[in-house]
Amino acid sequence: MDIRIALAGNPNSGKTTLFNALTGSNQFVGNWPGVTVEKKEGKLKRKDGADNVTLTDLPGIYSLSPYTLEEVVARNYLVEERPDAILNIVDGTNLERNLYLTTQLTELGIPVVMAINMMDVVRKNGDKIDVGELSRQMGCRIVQISALKGDGVQEAADAAVQAAKSTRTIPQHSFSGPVEHALAHIEEAVVHELPEEQQLWYAIKIFERDEKVLEKLNIAQDKLAHIEEDIKAAELELDDDAESIITNERYIYIGNVIRSSYEKKDKSKLSRSDKIDKVVTNRWLGLPIFAVIMFLVYLIAMAGPGKWATDWANDGLFGDGFFLFGIGRKAYDEKAGEYKDALAAVNAFLPEDAQIDPGDEEFSESGAFAAINGVAASDAAEVEIEDEDTLAAETKTVYFSEIPDNAGDDAFGVTFSEARAYFEERGNFDAPVPEDFGPWVRSIPDVVSGWLEAANAPAWLQGLIVDGIIAGVGAVLGFVPQMLVLFLLLAILEGCGYMARIAFVLDRVFRKFGLSGKSFIPMLVGVGCGVPGIMASRTIENERDRRMTIMTTTFIPCGAKVPFIAMIAGAIFGGSPWIATSAYFIGMAAIIVSGIMLKKTKRFAGEPAPFVMELPAYHWPTAGNVLRSMWERGWSFIKKAFTIILISTIVVWFTTFFGWVDGSFRMLDESEIEFSILAAIGKPLAWLFVPLGWGNWQAAVSSVTGLVAKENIVGTMGIIYGGGALSKYAAISAAFTRVAGFSFLVFNLLCAPCFAAIGAIRREMNNAGWTWFAIGYQCGFAYAIALMVNQFGNLFAGRLNSAVNIFGFIAAVALLGLMIYMLFFRKYKEATKLTGDVAEK
Repeated sequence: MDIRIALAGNPNSGKTTLFNALTGSNQFVGNWPGVTVEKKEGKLKRKDGADNVTLTDLPGIYSLSPYTLEEVVARNYLVEERPDAILNIVDGTNLERNLYLTTQLTELGIPVVMAINMMDVVRKNGDKIDVGELSRQMGCRIVQISALKGDGVQEAADAAVQAAKSTRTIPQHSFSGPVEHALAHIEEAVVHELPEEQQLWYAIKIFERDEKVLEKLNIAQDKLAHIEEDIKAAELELDDDAESIITNERYIYIGNVIRSSYEKKDKSKLSRSDKIDKVVTNRWLGLPIFAVIMFLVYLIAMAGPGKWATDWANDGLFGDGFFLFGIGRKAYDEKAGEYKDALAAVNAFLPEDAQIDPGDEEFSESGAFAAINGVAASDAAEVEIEDEDTLAAETKTVYFSEIPDNAGDDAFGVTFSEARAYFEERGNFDAPVPEDFGPWVRSIPDVVSGWLEAANAPAWLQGLIVDGIIAGVGAVLGFVPQMLVLFLLLAILEGCGYMARIAFVLDRVFRKFGLSGKSFIPMLVGVGCGVPGIMASRTIENERDRRMTIMTTTFIPCGAKVPFIAMIAGAIFGGSPWIATSAYFIGMAAIIVSGIMLKKTKRFAGEPAPFVMELPAYHWPTAGNVLRSMWERGWSFIKKAFTIILISTIVVWFTTFFGWVDGSFRMLDESEIEFSILAAIGKPLAWLFVPLGWGNWQAAVSSVTGLVAKENIVGTMGIIYGGGALSKYAAISAAFTRVAGFSFLVFNLLCAPCFAAIGAIRREMNNAGWTWFAIGYQCGFAYAIALMVNQFGNLFAGRLNSAVNIFGFIAAVALLGLMIYMLFFRKYKEATKLTGDVAEK
């Protein structure tokens, strides 16, 4: 027998914990049709296996009124899909608040079983619940459970299965005389043709003037006018509006139920959670405590175990390879460092055309020894050391035979004589081999490259697979360990109840510029990587706030943008630390400005969402739930890496390394990028960026490749600007003025994020139109800010001396005026303003 059971309950009541306990790994996660709210279904684990039971985990809701997207989704499922039974999870520590939803569920005409959760906490607090009396008054069976510990969960599921095979639940509560009179008239006049078990719920919703129900039933105007007289008569007699009458009478009934079935040990005594909250949600201490906790989370994920794991993935698994369990790493690093320093020291004294490069196909070992032995004694020479990540170059002085005592910090640690003796003692110029120092595991690119060479694969296929697919997807997958650590820590904070407090503490700050406190978490996570930051927006119930958060989260510089920021700071601004610092201030300012402006537009206008949040009691999360949450979020990202990122990587690689040279279309090497398809695309696009100060195809192409991964900007510019007589930094510095360089930085910080993040935006928006709107806004906002940076910068530098600059300056002034108008003069579209926060406990 196929049975469908819906799990319904308030947010933070333990509903999802119960769902995970009952279904285990038999879960199916997606989105409800047409909306971004997550849909979870799973098969119930049963020992007998007699029935095929599907559990649907509905969004956490406080009522069946259509105020939020979650409530609409849950109500539509219950009313239209009509599951065979409802398992209502109720927080035993907050019984009165949770029973409001229960009274509505019993009116649906569907069998209801109530599972009172957190009974272990109730007993620990010394409170007592008369389950028999509560069951009698609510009209449904009640099971006591602790979802966290697994107590009673199977009994609750069995009770729901049994209820699905029996008759519907009959609501035991009633309303006052005027209301009952009006409901009877409504049932007789309008809903009498509906199934009997559904008539009461529809009658109550018509009495409340529920717009969605009235629209669905399409009641004739004469009947609608007739029942409106009954509703107004009840409102006049009870001196309130219909919806408030129903709400108040529900709570009067619930109050009577609580007095007869619930006994609190000591009402005046603060619970453990209350005592903690007096500190962590304190007006003055809340923010500093939050800052410390988030600093530790970020430190562990980005600079501790998370970084170690990510470095291993990037440098080992997808890089050069790694030593198993680190055995031999220290010895190899020492020898490799000696070799690298010795090679740099001898090359410092050799002319440009005689540099020793053991990797060159024309390299001659005897010729190399002859070259270093033929070097005449001199005082010193200079060598340039380049950072592989940021392309930063540092000049060091290499002394011939002895480092003087008064040598400064720029002295190289190895002399030419020591380096020559090093190679003479070795008898060759071969680099140290990792396999000689310990158990060495070859990287994925090395292994695949070896297979392709053994199979005599053509060069284009080797390039596509190794340099395109593996390099591109690997660069993204390399961040997975860091993200998993971050997801793990956030799941712990969420599971123990602190995450709800963060949103409450920050709401009063974020509401000032159009967002809720829950928007801060995605932005904080986005500092590490934009993808999990965007995914973290799921905690925001209000759809407008969620979409706005998704659109603005990636303005915060993520980890992938750090090498790019460092490159611009080093090449154009002499390594100024203020450039990197300004990037984060620009990101935060962009979020604030965007929040204020977007909130004043039609798309994001409307009644402000009240900040009502359940603050659950503090408790230790279970390892299973924490790990499951971590894996679900991580796996969602991994799947994206093998879809949109894979396709985009192939496209970018192909357009970068194929083009027309001397009339023939062929594969290019790195020195021929100027002839590539990507360059051919970049050259026509370059004019778009002339008003921004960097209208050359090289910068345009670099920005395009940055869409795959922002760190690609560094690699692309390294290839494009690395082929001439100048160093890479010198070539970049020559191509940009300081104003244009900062404009280039600002544009790439704020424009559309990498393809992985765009894929996450598409999934969370669940709408192609909204996705394109988000990308368009990000690119448009980035262009506007970069335009103002360049034009106003040129004004102060006295360079407004061309028609392009003059017209660009006029456009920049117009955009600034529009922005000032939106920020300070245009009124909010909301009819009312919410000024207070409400936290339910």
